[in-house]
Amino acid sequence: MSIVLVSDVFGKTPALVQLSEALNGKVIVDPYDGKDMNFANEAEAYAYFMAEVGFEVYLAKLKKALVPSQSVSTLIGFSIGASLVWKLSESVDCDLVKRAICFYGSQIRNLTEVAPKIDIELIFPKSEPHFNVSELIVNLSKTPRVTTTQVDYLHGFMNFYSDNFNQQAYNEHLELLRGRIHETS
Repeated sequence: MSIVLVSDVFGKTPALVQLSEALNGKVIVDPYDGKDMNFANEAEAYAYFMAEVGFEVYLAKLKKALVPSQSVSTLIGFSIGASLVWKLSESVDCDLVKRAICFYGSQIRNLTEVAPKIDIELIFPKSEPHFNVSELIVNLSKTPRVTTTQVDYLHGFMNFYSDNFNQQAYNEHLELLRGRIHETS
């Protein structure tokens, strides 16, 4: 069984590699095929992602990375990666993926019709600038196989390169992830 991390718009960074190693992750899926992009900030990373990759292309990369020859116990997604994992959860092979944990997947608000085939935990920030997080949580709470949590941190709290990175939150959620992964294995 393995852990697959699905990156945000920053892609595969040294900090994400470090997180993957801390979780004994085997694979990192990112929009730039492993190339270190060295974005100066989130705005630059987001603009590049939207212009050069986009949601559907990144979703196809994620699907391609999940090959039947390797059993994936847990998918862990961040931001756009979390939204991709959410979308994939309605069609993923349940023998391949057992569960998913998604951090601050803001595009989930546009994909509320998804009916996950796997257990999926959605961790939302305390607020988002473009929508009401609490309303989205209420809406998603009616969806089978979904658990939601709203934390007292901002979007990007797990990403060292985000303006909203929070070391305390990172440490707390690293331990949470270790516990969740242990439950699955």
